[in-house]
Amino acid sequence: MLNIDWNNVFLKDFDFSLLIEIITRTFVMFLFVLIFLRSTGKKGVRQLSIFEVAIIIALGSAAGDPMLNSESAILPSLLVFVVILLMYRAITYLAAKNEKIENLLEGEPVYIVEDGKFSLEEGGDSNFAKDEFFAEMRAQSIEHLGQVKTALLESNGQVSFLFFDQEEVKMGLPIFPKVYSEKSKDISLAGNYACTYCGNVLTIASAQPCPNCGKDEWVMAINSLRIV
Repeated sequence: MLNIDWNNVFLKDFDFSLLIEIITRTFVMFLFVLIFLRSTGKKGVRQLSIFEVAIIIALGSAAGDPMLNSESAILPSLLVFVVILLMYRAITYLAAKNEKIENLLEGEPVYIVEDGKFSLEEGGDSNFAKDEFFAEMRAQSIEHLGQVKTALLESNGQVSFLFFDQEEVKMGLPIFPKVYSEKSKDISLAGNYACTYCGNVLTIASAQPCPNCGKDEWVMAINSLRIV
């Protein structure tokens, strides 16, 4: 049986005389973190790029020690804040002047869906999370890929959609779990089937490799109209 010293786990050698000092340090550092974030001009987390997330991580590291460690002075950490802010301003200025620098820091938009099918160049990327993208589509009242003309993954993580007009909606890969889970490598009934890898739709009577991507897993395609 494990013998855990809970006093050591939660308190160890904590000096309660430092309690007020820790509260004060935490309040000061948290206040300066808020001031820093307001100084960047950002309104929310969804607007943060990978570059800005790196800045936030560096900021958290600079703020953490003075909050808990009585041997760490606050002023040196504030100097780190100022240096990070100046670097951020300088780099964002250069990015605004040079598109290559901007793409390097912010990343470029990525096409996920084109003409009702997954873009194979992006779909084959190990960073492409299809389940997350399906969830994003369902949140936009999308039932299948045939309703989507273009889907673009923006550099800030948001997904932008362009939809087919109602009369242009195609047969497409269903994205709701119950229907999508009926996917199979065996086909016994002729009909319109969507490749679960790329979304390509074929009228077939038996299983075969997809001519678009070479995969052989299919699910019955649907062509319902999008309801908003």
